[in-house]
Amino acid sequence: MVQVLYHARMALKRTNVYADDEDLALIKEAAGRLGVSEAELIREGIHRIALARRVWDEPFVSDEETFDLGGPITRDNVRGAVSEAFGGREPRGRGHAT
Repeated sequence: MVQVLYHARMALKRTNVYADDEDLALIKEAAGRLGVSEAELIREGIHRIALARRVWDEPFVSDEETFDLGGPITRDNVRGAVSEAFGGREPRGRGHAT
């Protein structure tokens, strides 16, 4: 598997991070399985959490780009729509034959 490193064009800066032994063991195992360095996984994790916690100056979608669904959408509305879309098939992985 060939992976493109997200930081390939970015200047990297050295920093120290303290991590739990169990987390480090998980990172080491994942790095070996994926064939990448532990540092690469740590950089990817930092990048992902930074993006997940980012606060934007402006809304991602404007009011003009949205549409009215006619009111609140409930869990039952979603389940009904999914069930209808899949022709009422039984869910997989819940003891039902597939």
